Amino acid sequence: MERLETLASAAFEPPVELALTGGLSLVVIQDGKLVYDKYAPGSKSTDTYPSWSMAKSITHALVGIAVRQGLIDIYQPAGVDEWQSVDDARKDITLDVLLRMSSGLKFVEDYVDGQESDVIKMLYGEGKSDVGAYAANLPLLYPPDTVCSYSSGTTNIIAKCLADAIKPTGQSMSAFMRETLFDPIGMSSAMPKFDPCGTFIGSSFCFCSSEDFARFGLLYLRDGIWDGVRILPEGWVDYARTPGRVQPDDLLGYGAHWWLGMAGPGSFSANGYQGQYTLIIPEDDLIVVRNGRSPLEHKDRQRDWTAEIASCFKKRG
Repeated sequence: MERLETLASAAFEPPVELALTGGLSLVVIQDGKLVYDKYAPGSKSTDTYPSWSMAKSITHALVGIAVRQGLIDIYQPAGVDEWQSVDDARKDITLDVLLRMSSGLKFVEDYVDGQESDVIKMLYGEGKSDVGAYAANLPLLYPPDTVCSYSSGTTNIIAKCLADAIKPTGQSMSAFMRETLFDPIGMSSAMPKFDPCGTFIGSSFCFCSSEDFARFGLLYLRDGIWDGVRILPEGWVDYARTPGRVQPDDLLGYGAHWWLGMAGPGSFSANGYQGQYTLIIPEDDLIVVRNGRSPLEHKDRQRDWTAEIASCFKKRG
């Protein structure tokens, strides 16, 4: 435990290591039990934290639930309204390709003010009234499934498709999320955000406590089953962590709205913009959740620190 305490102190006790500035919480679940937690001064276990792009993995779960209910087929064209003209090359894009971030659609994922940024326009500017439509109206740059390009717009197209699939059931998106995912696994703190059209802003906005992010991780660690009840379709977790045909130009691999390999082979994770991580390591029956408001320029150190924390719980032999 000495190494663990040294690592945790570097993030939460003065003097905090510069690259880890902004760390707020750490929660570790092993063998289904809370085995370690630590919070920065002023933070506590009941606090909720921004998900940023960890919400993308929540979107993946919701799509899986819709698949299990027969509402969606991810291998059929996504049916996006903006793509339906006869000569529109986008009309054959599937949800599978969207989930794997290989649609070929233009989208500039840049959070720096003053730079060209589709994500800022979508979340805070001209696209905020209908985030899915904003992204769907962008042009195709590459043939689908030939280039992997990480895009928050892609997720919001998926979220809009999901909302359209749910409408015939008479449920709101909010009710669907609570009744099929959050309530069954006890994510009582979850606060998803919606645009004025009622689309879950699945790219970026679902506030939760760190323990509830860990619950979500546990659902995936347990193959989509919670207390003996199947929540996600059989095989959906394997689908999430299977590399797509094309991969990002990044240190990590990419599956279907989950990152791959953050803590070595077999690990997969939901990663957020400001150093939010829900890291899953099946071989150690382990989940590590790190929440923060940390500088983007230090993301590599925050990611490595989270993986180092996980290594302290490695099962031997």
